[in-house]
Amino acid sequence: MQKNIFDTKDLGLLIKKARKKQGLTQADLAGISGLGTRFVGEVENGKSTAHIGKVIQLASSLGLVISVGCDWMED
Repeated sequence: MQKNIFDTKDLGLLIKKARKKQGLTQADLAGISGLGTRFVGEVENGKSTAHIGKVIQLASSLGLVISVGCDWMED
């Protein structure tokens, strides 16, 4: 399934839903991803200044794939 993300709150909610669906706590996800529990909470709450590399690392730990597309982009 694909989900359009328009802001950091959308992304945070998606990460939170994926975490909960997998039965993980924020502490569990922090341990799996190698990131801090505080960071997980900040991302889930839509913090707009979160480091993009760490956000991608967090999403990848949940099996999420982040992709970007636009009308003019070619392969």
